[in-house]
Amino acid sequence: MDCSELPKPAGKARQVNENQCQMCMPLGGVIAFKGIENAMVISHGSQGCSTYMRLANVEHFNEPVDIASSSLNEKQTIYGGEANLKKAIDNVLRVYNPKVIGVLTTCLSETMGEDLDRIVATYIQERQIEDVDIVPVPTPSYSGSHTEGFWAATRGIIAHFAKPTEKHTRINLIIPHISPADIRGIKRILGLMDVEYTLVPDYSLTLDRPYGGRYQKIPPGGTKTEEITRMPGAPLTIQFGLTCPDALSPGRFLEEQFGVPLINLPLPMGIEATDQFVETLQGLTSGTVPDQLTLERGWLLDAMADSHKYNAVGRPVIYGEPEIVYALVRTVTANGAPPVVIASGTKNSKLAGLLVPVLAEVDDKPILLEETDFAAIEEAAAGAGVNVAVGHSGGKFLTESRGIPVVRVGFPIHDRTGGQRILSVGYAGTLAFLDRFTNTLLEAKYASYRAQAKEKMMIREGC
Repeated sequence: MDCSELPKPAGKARQVNENQCQMCMPLGGVIAFKGIENAMVISHGSQGCSTYMRLANVEHFNEPVDIASSSLNEKQTIYGGEANLKKAIDNVLRVYNPKVIGVLTTCLSETMGEDLDRIVATYIQERQIEDVDIVPVPTPSYSGSHTEGFWAATRGIIAHFAKPTEKHTRINLIIPHISPADIRGIKRILGLMDVEYTLVPDYSLTLDRPYGGRYQKIPPGGTKTEEITRMPGAPLTIQFGLTCPDALSPGRFLEEQFGVPLINLPLPMGIEATDQFVETLQGLTSGTVPDQLTLERGWLLDAMADSHKYNAVGRPVIYGEPEIVYALVRTVTANGAPPVVIASGTKNSKLAGLLVPVLAEVDDKPILLEETDFAAIEEAAAGAGVNVAVGHSGGKFLTESRGIPVVRVGFPIHDRTGGQRILSVGYAGTLAFLDRFTNTLLEAKYASYRAQAKEKMMIREGC
């Protein structure tokens, strides 16, 4: 069986431009840099780009998210934006006093042909910058979605700071774009297993912080740069990035450049994937699994036994970022509700091949849509008889037009509060997701069963 056996939608291919399923590449890069201690980000492009990214992040994380801009206009588009970018860096240094500045390109600056590496190097030499790291990362949206932007920035950050160092016992852990609650859930498992680690990027506090009373220009938290510098001395790297292209893989970079062994794991969601993560950690410590994790695994198994009879009627569409989509497909399939439509706005992932063994025993093979939008997703969902959706707030279009309820997970979540606090990883997070998924099916059932019963009775009576 190969990935060609996964059905693709029939008909003529069309331009993807209606209610897109993804967001822009530099937006993902912003989130990665927000996971670095004392970091600030500059968007090298028009003012509108940074405004859009600020709004998208603020509405999801419900936190202030500052993003500077080089504010290119028609003049700079013709004559070049180097002077504007240098002025933007000057302003960021003066106002924010960061230790790290991430400079992300946009479609405009990339189309203009701006040589970002040269501009940054020239700036550092002219200003004699010594105590601030300026990290340029190309992120034009025509090269990918916010998923690729997140991976590209994470790889760029590690490539900038990583240096040959002495061997030590702290493992490297590289995460995909997940919620702050999920990051905390992964860190909790690491703590219970008594594993020392360096996690990159860690925005679990910077993008979901306790009430502090006063606005902070750069909030506390994030991975320390000195820890990133020591990543080449780690015994191994665990990366939750099976769908990440090798060219963007931070773990692959550490393996190729410094010889750090890479263990690429699925996001720990569902029994099998979480077991795999816990067993990998257990092999590092040669210890036993903590009682708390054993209890949580048992509660999840009990929940699966309780809910599978309800989930059997589920015909989900699952959409979003490839790594999360892959984890969700495995989770719902293991609980008796294999998806009938799988979709992602990203085009460069390894998703199709990874799905083949997961869906090998599923009779009704799902439709796979990549680099897609919600017009195509809605069309496929209608034809496949979808009755529940799993993904971010973009699925509201499915509810509005087709009455399909949405279990919200992923990014962005703009029409509900608490998107940054949605926990879906680990045994406890999977259980929480499973309850949300099952209860959404039950709510839809009990909201319409009388009408359905009446309709069936009228059909029997020939009305």
